[in-house]
Order: sequence, then C-alpha cells, then structure tokens
Amino acid sequence: MRNQFILTPFFLDEASTKLELLAQPDWHINKPILPDGDKQQRMSTLYHPITEFVANTLAKGDRPVSIAGDCCTTLGVLAGLQKARLNPVLLWLDAHGDFNTWETTPSGFLGGMPLAMLVGRGEQTMMKVVGLHPIPEAQVILTDGRDLDPAEKQALAKSGVHHIVDSRFLLNHPLVVNPLYLHFDADIVNPNDAPAMSYRAQGGPSSAELQTIFRSLAKTGWVVAVSMATWNPKLDADGRSQAVCMELLHSLIDQ
Repeated sequence: MRNQFILTPFFLDEASTKLELLAQPDWHINKPILPDGDKQQRMSTLYHPITEFVANTLAKGDRPVSIAGDCCTTLGVLAGLQKARLNPVLLWLDAHGDFNTWETTPSGFLGGMPLAMLVGRGEQTMMKVVGLHPIPEAQVILTDGRDLDPAEKQALAKSGVHHIVDSRFLLNHPLVVNPLYLHFDADIVNPNDAPAMSYRAQGGPSSAELQTIFRSLAKTGWVVAVSMATWNPKLDADGRSQAVCMELLHSLIDQ
C-alpha cells in the first residue's frame, strides 16, 4: 500500500513554521488562509482539506498519513474515512485521554477534548462543521492514557471506550481488526527517549517497545489510515524527538 502524506503545520489554529520544515517534496501541505473568527471556526477551516485528502487518497487505493501539531486534526481524518464509507476501529495511543468535555476540563483546552468529541461527547461544533458522525465508544481503543484529569478519568471509566493501560497488550488484542485507523500522539513515548513535548508525562513505553508494537500492527495489513500529533519543534533543539518519532511513524507504515 502506498502512503500519501498530508502535513498540517499548525497547533490548533496557530501556524508552526518549524513544523512546516518537516515536509518532503511529495507531501501535501495543508496551509489554508484561516478566517477571522473564533478558534473553532479557524480550526474547522483546517479540517476540510484533510477530509478531502483522506477520502481521495483512499479512493485511489492508497493510505493517508496525516501529520499535525495536535490531536484535533483527527476530526478531519475520520470525516474523510466516513466519506470513503469506511467504519474503522479507532486505535488512539496517547499519554493523555483527550476525553475531556467542558464539564470535566480544568483548563478549557480544546486539545484535550478530541477523543470525547469523536464519540459524541461534549463539544460538537467542529464535528458538525466537517460533517462527521460520532462513532460508538466500543469502537475505540485508548492505549496508555497515563495522565488523566480527575473528572476525565471518571468519565472514561464509565464509558464504553476500551482503555488499555499497557501498550504491549495491543500485540494480542482481539479488537485490533480490519479496518484500523491508528492515531498516536508523540507524547506517548517515554520522555527519556523523546523529551520535546509540550505536555510531558513521566513514564510510558519506550520507543523500542512502541516500534515492536507498530511493526506487529503493520504486518497485519489492517491499518488503513494513520495520523500523528507531533513533538513541539520549538523544544527540540537537538532534533532527537523528531528523529525518534519519525522512526516510529515509519516502523508503522513502511512494511
């Protein structure tokens, strides 16, 4: 399967020139002019091109690979999958839960809400703008999620989301079946290996452990779409986090 890359060099609605430097000559750069308006309106403008890119890539028999500075761009990816009439299991690897709503969040940070949005909880404005229908909670596997806010943790425990704390369990998990949309936030990696994260969480799987998992998943042939939320380029002076995370990405898609 051929990979087609789309890079959205933004963190939420803020452009990142450093992230844009990651682009390769054959990548699609998603950099529309954002309108004046509130944050969600501006963010939604970024997701429409992702939706179209994903749907068109799948129609060609290729695999879309989305890279962006935050996890909210998954709304565009999943909308594209739905437009292509695919209904995948969503495998979400993240040090955080991203399962907050306005009722549970202590910070009001939209970047901590996308997984809740995708299953129909809490804020739904951007979901409606991109035409994305919520997916069943039982169709979602959250892996790691070692750093949860208190009310978020309670909501997740009462939900139908499958929360796998130890990422190694993915090697034999029965729900990891065809088709599979895999999203990973770079901050899942133990900060000893990749420290340049805006929201660093101590502990977590090493890059070597994740490589083993990703290679195993890649060999199944079930992964139809991949997205990655990146490290913080401003904190990555030596380039180590970029190197580790890009190697992880390629261990998943270069099989």
